[in-house]
Amino acid sequence: MDTFYSYCAVRPDGTVVDFSIFQKKVLLVVNTASECGFTPQYQQLESLYQTYKDKGFEVIAFPSNDFGGQESLSGERLQNYCRVDQKLHFRVFDRVHVRGEKTHPVYKFLSQKALNGHVNSKPWWNFHKYLINRDGEVVDYFYSFTNPESKRLKRKIEELL
Repeated sequence: MDTFYSYCAVRPDGTVVDFSIFQKKVLLVVNTASECGFTPQYQQLESLYQTYKDKGFEVIAFPSNDFGGQESLSGERLQNYCRVDQKLHFRVFDRVHVRGEKTHPVYKFLSQKALNGHVNSKPWWNFHKYLINRDGEVVDYFYSFTNPESKRLKRKIEELL
């Protein structure tokens, strides 16, 4: 069975990142959008990242335009928005599809129990979250309305750390 580490994705600057660099880390993977009602979660994700990064935790964002056309940015414009406007320090990849025919392979893995062995949950909107353990396995998911700093999510992260 594959793990999250079996995949790769492209950064907004065109760099391909092999996810094996995340081995032995706890990961929160989130599909994001810059023009969504949930966009304030970017700051909550940053706070969560800052709280746990020194313990082996990473936040990984995948902007997507799949829901209501709420992510028009890609490439350098997306990178500037995330780094300059939002002041994010966690990793943000270039825009991908998280649903439908053109779903990025990593999102097929995250959302299909047949591929990940644990979770069967496709994103229904922006800011859907997947929690990955230190072995690269999907262990839980959280809907868009779950605040990244919620006690429930923090407790799950702390258990895995």
